[in-house]
Amino acid sequence: MTEAESTLPAPERPLGLAVRRGLAGRCPRCGEGRLFRAYLKVNDACPACGEDFTSQRADDAPAYITILIVGHFVVAGVVAAEDIWPDSPVLVDAFVWAALAAALSMAILPRVKGALIGYQWAVRMHGFGDPERERA
Repeated sequence: MTEAESTLPAPERPLGLAVRRGLAGRCPRCGEGRLFRAYLKVNDACPACGEDFTSQRADDAPAYITILIVGHFVVAGVVAAEDIWPDSPVLVDAFVWAALAAALSMAILPRVKGALIGYQWAVRMHGFGDPERERA
């Protein structure tokens, strides 16, 4: 790499677009390739543009964010249901709300993980901003 190439600013990456693409389970760079090869397993690279995803580090953040989102909806629903149907059987309530919480978590978790990976890509976290990979 020449000195002139090393002083060039890195191309801008639109944060909102990358996060939206991640939410949709698509590559944050091109929006075409699939981000996941299985439920939560991230592809090593985008099948369409070849962007390397091996440096992503979502770790436990998607689970924490999912718990925060689902918890707010489920707790609000439990409180509202108790006001509307005060004499409903506790066991039925427990099964209904537990099933709803599990279903919401399963639906939201991959989207949150995709959005987080899109965020990491857009702000060049965890190796996504490697200059050698940028120029390839």
